[in-house]
Formats: sequence, structure tokens, C-alpha cells
Amino acid sequence: MSYATINPATGQTEKTFPAHTPAEVEELLAQAFDTFLEYRTTSYAERARHLMNAADLFEGEAPDIARIVTTEMGKTFAAARAEASKCALGLRWFAEHSEALLADQPISTGASRSYVRYQPIGPVLAIMPWNFPLWQVVRFAAPALMVGNVGLLKHASNVPQTALLLEDIFRRAGLPAGAFTNLFIESKDIAALIEDPRIAAVTLTGSEKAGMSVAASAGHALKKSVLELGGSDPFIVLASADLDDAVRTAVTARVQNNGQSCIAAKRFIVVEPVADEFLRRFTGAMDALVVGDPFDPATQVGPIVSEAQRAELLGQIEEARSQGAVVHGGGEPLEGPGWYLKPTVLSGVTPDMPVAQEELFGPVAIVERVPDLDAALKVANSTSFGLGSSVWTNDEEEQRRCIDELEAGAVFVNAMVVSTPELPFGGIKRSGFGRELSELGLKEFTNAKTVWIT
Repeated sequence: MSYATINPATGQTEKTFPAHTPAEVEELLAQAFDTFLEYRTTSYAERARHLMNAADLFEGEAPDIARIVTTEMGKTFAAARAEASKCALGLRWFAEHSEALLADQPISTGASRSYVRYQPIGPVLAIMPWNFPLWQVVRFAAPALMVGNVGLLKHASNVPQTALLLEDIFRRAGLPAGAFTNLFIESKDIAALIEDPRIAAVTLTGSEKAGMSVAASAGHALKKSVLELGGSDPFIVLASADLDDAVRTAVTARVQNNGQSCIAAKRFIVVEPVADEFLRRFTGAMDALVVGDPFDPATQVGPIVSEAQRAELLGQIEEARSQGAVVHGGGEPLEGPGWYLKPTVLSGVTPDMPVAQEELFGPVAIVERVPDLDAALKVANSTSFGLGSSVWTNDEEEQRRCIDELEAGAVFVNAMVVSTPELPFGGIKRSGFGRELSELGLKEFTNAKTVWIT
């Protein structure tokens, strides 16, 4: 097996990289573990300095970084630059706040003194996806490194240059060899790596299938795991909403990252009084999007990441059409090289259709009509996913009900779902468990040690 850069805008293979041999993996793992034994004793100030240096590199080299990301997975160049900048933001947040958040936590007990101390646990294996190949890695690496853990990255096989770039940035930021290590390994080798006693924990962002496999391996090895899996996020539009703002944001929320985001809005659940108008405006705006070369500044939607991913989307669209759904625009591949798909809207989708339960990982949206808020909440909660959700209403009671009743890891009111360093990120149900980012994510891979002094 080899890792390969296959440009989704052209379909051409640009570079290939061999997988690490078993001997090389053993050498890298041994180095990571030995580095941990030393790195865990470093000060927060030293760790923060490394992260600040990495942030400077992400910002200073953003154009070059973005060029690699766009070439490997097809997001627009502007979006790739923004992702590099977001990495700098996340690194700085953890560098600035981790020491205070990890400070000993005094607890009042019968002891003369008692407290909780948060300590690192060891090398963390991260299995990361291609869709946000920088940010997904940084949001695991920044807290892990600030805690005093070290990281080993098994990145998606289609973003090898990005994986090497990340390793290089952390090395040039001053981190010791072994503190952040890239592994070119096959998926079949992950279970054995998790079993290795030198691996303390594992985190994965990816599909349900991958999540189940990693969770089973981690459970068998009795090791902590954090899973961030798929989503079929609802975007509820109620009658009191600012429809102009809702439609404008709905388009961005659906096609961000070429529609390939776990927290992209995918099901637009609209109450009857505004359903016709929303569908008319939304389909018009989706149809007007510029699809093309991700390096062209005019492009709003680039290619799908792979031929297989586009074929899966086309199959989902065709199945829905055959079952009675109405396809508004798009629904077909664009002619020419690359894996392009015109943004598509489906209406007339009923709960019994598979597409109503599946994740659509591309610029394909479902618009569902409902009579009222009760029905909207029932439809929103009807999937096995529970990652993010967005609700659009200016009625305070409706806002309260949605916040209370939506089954999701996040509820955004009159805004699209985003991830930010200050707030925890993660889901419920089949969207995974555990949290990334914020104080909660910082402490996921720590030993919360109870201290009692008589």
C-alpha cells in the first residue's frame, strides 16, 4: 500500500509515498514513548512556546500550506488558507489557557488538603480524516501537547503531503523528535498499534465503520478513546425567522468545504408557512453557485474528494429520485476532468427513504416540510446521528424548546454550526463520544489524580 496525492480537480496522481515498514513503525513508536518520558516533565511555558511557534508558521506560510491542502483534497484555496489561520488560532488558545485550566483543583473534604491534579498519560494515537486535514489534527495535537502527552498521527491516505507538512511544522516549532510523529500505516495495522502498551489512548475522526472498529480495539485493550463520527445535522427554519439571513446562511452551511463536513447542515426542516419561499430562494441560490477550479478565486464549490465519493453521492440522489423525491438542479456529474458535482437540492423526501437517515457527504441538501415546531423536532431527532444542529427563530420560547429538546452535541440559534477552541466539540448517539477542544477536550487524555493529605 502507498499513500498518494490524487488531485480531485484533475483525477491525476501527483505523488506517492510508501508505507512505513514494521521496523520503521517500531522505531518511531519507541522514540515517541521515550520522548514522552522526558516531555511530560517540561513546563507549561516551554510547551506553550512551541505551540506559539507553530502558530506563527501556520500564519506565515499559509499560502504554501493552502496550496498543498487544495491540491490533495480539493477545497477552495481561500478555504484552505482560512483553515491554516484557524489552526494558528487554536494553537494560541491552548498555549494561552492550558496552564490555568490544568491547575490543581482544590476540593473541600475532611482532609487538611485535597485536590485533583491533571497529569499526562502517554502517547496518543490520532486517526484523522482528509476533509479538514489541518484543523482536525491541530484540535487533537494542541491540547495533547499542552497536557504533556505526545502524538502519533495516522492520517488519511489521500493527504500524505499534508501529514508530512504537519510533522515538519511541529518539528520546526521546536518540539523534540518524537513529540509529534507521522505514521504511514495501513488501516489493518491500527488494531495492533492500539494494543501496544506504549500507546495510552486513541482518538478518531471519521466514519461510523471506522469508529466502531477503533472503539472495539480500544475497548479490548482497555484504553481511552474519543470518537468524532458522522452527522446529518438539522437546520430548522421556523416562521419567525429572518428568512433572508436563514437562506443565505443555509447555502454556506451546506456547501462549506464542498459540502464535505460532518457539521455541515444537511437536512433543512422548514415549517409550512415559509416552506415554499425558503425552497424557492434556497434552490435558486444553490443553483447560482460557481463550481470549478479550487484555485480560481471565483470558485465557490470545488470538486468532490474522490471518484468513489462522487459515485456514492450520485447513487444516493438517484435512489431518492426513484423513490419519489424531487431533484432541483444538479444531480449529475459535470463534464470534463476531475470529480465535480453541481450543488443539488432534494425535496419530497419522506422518513422511510434511506436518504433521510444517511449522511450526504457533498453539496447535496434535503428540504423537508413540517407543519409546526413539534413536527420539526421529531424529524430533527429521527436519525441515528447527533452531532450539531441549527435553529432559526426569533421566538424565545421556540429557542428554549430547541435548546432543550434537540438531540445533538451542539445547538446554534440563528447561526450555522462551527467549531471554535473555546467550546467543546463532539456528538451523541452514532456521532461518537467524548469531546475535543475547550477545557473538556484538554482534559480528555489526562489522569485526573485525586490527592488527599491528612
